[in-house]
Amino acid sequence: MNKQQKLEIIENLTSEFKNSQAIVVCGYNGITHKELESLRIDARANGTKVQVAKNTLVTVAVKNAELGDVALTGTNIFLWSEDQISACKVADKFASTKKDKFEIKSGIIEGEIADLATVNAFAKLPSRDELLGMLAATWMAPLTNFTIGLDALRKKKEEEAA
Repeated sequence: MNKQQKLEIIENLTSEFKNSQAIVVCGYNGITHKELESLRIDARANGTKVQVAKNTLVTVAVKNAELGDVALTGTNIFLWSEDQISACKVADKFASTKKDKFEIKSGIIEGEIADLATVNAFAKLPSRDELLGMLAATWMAPLTNFTIGLDALRKKKEEEAA
């Protein structure tokens, strides 16, 4: 890889990291290409981006994005998303299925360095769509209960009339 290609990668990662709310660093020793492709497909479906890059290039991109200093060692794959939860959920789901080959090492969530426990805690939170569904169900509950009550009243009146 020549210097120009490295600069392009750093520039691309810097702009991506500036727009992301969560970056998850994972180790992936022993993962096959097919398994890695399944991770990419799942990530794409959840609005998360995945890339394998050299640790030195990512370290420079993180500094350029003003997200702090990260210490990266070993072979790493990086997942990031525009919300805090998606990247954590994708990494946690894949790590639970590939325990011996894939591990979550750390992350950067909302500009702060996060450890494994923090990433796992964010992975357990409901997604944006799930939260919107819960909110809609809460708003619909009074209306649903009102219609059930009206239907019961109608049935009672019909029984009395008969």
